Amino acid sequence: MAPYFETVKSFSDVPITQDGVDTQAFIEASDGLITLFDLFGSGVFAFVQIDLRNNLDGVRRRYQSHPGSSQTLEGLVQSEAHEQQRYAIPCLVRFVRGLAFTCRALQNMQEDTKSELHICFKRSYDEILRHHHTFLIRSLVAVAIRAVPRRNDFYTRIAQGGSITKLDAELTKWLLALDVIVKHLREFLENGGYGRVI
Repeated sequence: MAPYFETVKSFSDVPITQDGVDTQAFIEASDGLITLFDLFGSGVFAFVQIDLRNNLDGVRRRYQSHPGSSQTLEGLVQSEAHEQQRYAIPCLVRFVRGLAFTCRALQNMQEDTKSELHICFKRSYDEILRHHHTFLIRSLVAVAIRAVPRRNDFYTRIAQGGSITKLDAELTKWLLALDVIVKHLREFLENGGYGRVI
């Protein structure tokens, strides 16, 4: 089996032009991100995957039904903003929030090489998602985070037989690009009054 980062579209391959983030490329890279959670094993983050997938599907449906005005995520949002019923916009806001959580957790993992993965994810959760959730959801997340695999096991799963050094370089590149996209979309969504990401 090929290493994870050789099988999915990288966020570094998602074009950002003066018109905005390319919708199709963003959706493809996001599909790859969602499969990352499979590597945690045993459905640890199944509820996160379901939430991400449902929100991404909301964006995808808008893109498919209004391709002319949805070539960029910014165009997609601006075209739906004039409609009475908004579905894709809140989906995009929640999806970008999920991307921010994942990106920050993996950045924590790379920056703090001594901490186990569950600590890195807990920090990210407390920073980005906790205040958006009810007590019940927080309790479910706490259980899921404690079930995250050990750092070495996770790296082995992502590398899938490939070089850990090469994996770390690819992960760094992937996270830098994802971070740029998350910050760009957060600024666009929040400044435009479309929704609060964090």
